[in-house]
Amino acid sequence: MNTSDLNLFIRIVETGSITETAKQLSVTPAAVSSALKRLEKKLDIQLLIRTTRQLRITPQGEQFLFHCRQALASLEQGRIAAHQTQGKVSGKLRLSVSSDLGRNTLLHWVEELLDEHPLLSIDLTVGDSISDFFLDQVDMALRYGKLEDSSMVSFHIATMSRITCASPSYISKHGELTHPNSLKEHNCLLHRRAGRLLNSWEYAGHSGSYKVKVDSNRVSNDTDIVRKWAVSGKGIAYRSQIDVHSELRSGQLVRLLPGFESPPVELNLICPSREQVSPAVIAFRELLRKKVTQIVS
Repeated sequence: MNTSDLNLFIRIVETGSITETAKQLSVTPAAVSSALKRLEKKLDIQLLIRTTRQLRITPQGEQFLFHCRQALASLEQGRIAAHQTQGKVSGKLRLSVSSDLGRNTLLHWVEELLDEHPLLSIDLTVGDSISDFFLDQVDMALRYGKLEDSSMVSFHIATMSRITCASPSYISKHGELTHPNSLKEHNCLLHRRAGRLLNSWEYAGHSGSYKVKVDSNRVSNDTDIVRKWAVSGKGIAYRSQIDVHSELRSGQLVRLLPGFESPPVELNLICPSREQVSPAVIAFRELLRKKVTQIVS
């Protein structure tokens, strides 16, 4: 059976709607219906009763759902076990990472990991949207912020500062900032994540705490684009320490408001379950901690 169809069947049951499932996966309802019909034909049973008002699982469907989940979990465990070759780190490491981190900093670290473990291969998914581990077929995700789903496994990589920065050309044209409230008079390059505009920048200094709502003529859901806008002098960026460390070191970007601290951000490596924590994941985790610690310190 097609494992994609099995995953799709589980998702339909969880959402209770073919239309909602199609929306979440960015496919047409007809494609979801076709996959369900294909699976039912293969099994020669009806899994779901579909009416104009509701979608209801059949008794046969409930029984298959239980075994379907077990089978997919068993296949994943088998894939991990098959990657272990004479105690060496091997197999395919399927990673989801944010765009800026993936296209720039992480790309060099992945090469170092592959050089150290020649039996290992990498499948890299780059984007700022949150991955669905099973449907997107990834083993782990490197993401900022705390883990909300307690059923998953999270490895803390580092806690780092947020940096307010701009290019020397922007500073030369618009002047230095002396206070967070001055941001209201500047073009602040904004990131949109999961439909939410991140336009409230926070600071704390000797004179108190400040939460400044900023504005911009440039907004993107891609953090790499935000960084490039900042480097090219289009405005001020508010990024994590790791995202702009190379540009700060080279002088392409300059840190602003050094007398004010912003709330730190956590970087975590997330796996859907303990079964996904393979020797390859552990090796990658340790490399991450080593590299990020060098940057933060």
